[in-house]
Amino acid sequence: MGLVSLLRKTNRKTLFTTPSHSQRFFIFHKLRNLYRCDISETETHNPEAELIKSEKYAARIYKTTATKYLTNGSTSGVIASVLACTKKGDKVLLWDNAHPCHKNAVILAGASPVFYELPVDEEWGVVKGVTNKILEPFLAKNDIKAVIITSPTYEGFVSNIREIKSLCEKYNSYLIVDEAHGALYPFCEDLPDSAVNIADFTVQSLHKTAGGLNPTALLHTNTNLNINDALTLINTTSPSYPILASIEANINYLNSKRGRKRISDVVKLITDLRRDCAGCTFGGDDITKILVKIDGISGFNLSDILFNEYNIEDEKTNDISTMLLCGIGTDESKIKRLKSALKSIVKKCNKL
Repeated sequence: MGLVSLLRKTNRKTLFTTPSHSQRFFIFHKLRNLYRCDISETETHNPEAELIKSEKYAARIYKTTATKYLTNGSTSGVIASVLACTKKGDKVLLWDNAHPCHKNAVILAGASPVFYELPVDEEWGVVKGVTNKILEPFLAKNDIKAVIITSPTYEGFVSNIREIKSLCEKYNSYLIVDEAHGALYPFCEDLPDSAVNIADFTVQSLHKTAGGLNPTALLHTNTNLNINDALTLINTTSPSYPILASIEANINYLNSKRGRKRISDVVKLITDLRRDCAGCTFGGDDITKILVKIDGISGFNLSDILFNEYNIEDEKTNDISTMLLCGIGTDESKIKRLKSALKSIVKKCNKL
């Protein structure tokens, strides 16, 4: 049946199950449709069984051993991955400036963090992907049980996951990839390769670039470790089935002809922008992260000009470059507006 189909069924029974679920009482009326489809796990339509079926179907789409739906963001996926593959006292190798959940996961597992550093690239003012050259000295000197990397980086630089996975296998270490910003990768050949079918664990945020509700995400694994036990330690026993159903619908859309075309269309629009904006320099491996710089002005100045003069807000900036984040919801009008603004700024700079 599927979770979406299950929630479409109108429950006409007189319910004496958990009163706040699937009732006809709405405190916040703008969300009344959400209230109507909120169901309790104790009701007779057995949503837990449908969730299991849905996740198994998702695993077939992604070609993984298991794919789990997350309603507490990629944070919960990273934590569950570490809990699943480590025990107290194990060492975990992670970037010293990674998302806080990486270190928190190690702490919760009772493991010991070992930190590697990534240099800031002078050309862009950001860190790029991690390499085996950086990782191997730590793996050679320490008994590392798991390695956590972030790929893509916030600004769209991607690590060579296949090489890193081979290195981890050499030292009998699990590889966990925080691919929070790469949820579109499995569905578009013009985007970087996903870690989903390479790493032992890959975590993706649907809510960042793939059209999902906040904070929907996915945890993929290619191991036989019991990820369910790890998730049980950190998840609620009362999940939101409307949000879980939205994950199912999100995946089905991304995997559809319509969804794949939408992603390709966004990529083409950005490709055209990069081609047409002479005077702008673009960087990064992921085209949906528009990392741009213009000679003669700093990244912070570019950010201020875009915001104050063109009413365009970027995602992240530094002294050298500015990053504007795009995703499946980025339409042609937004890209055209950005293209016009960048061309205008370059023109003004050339007159100075």
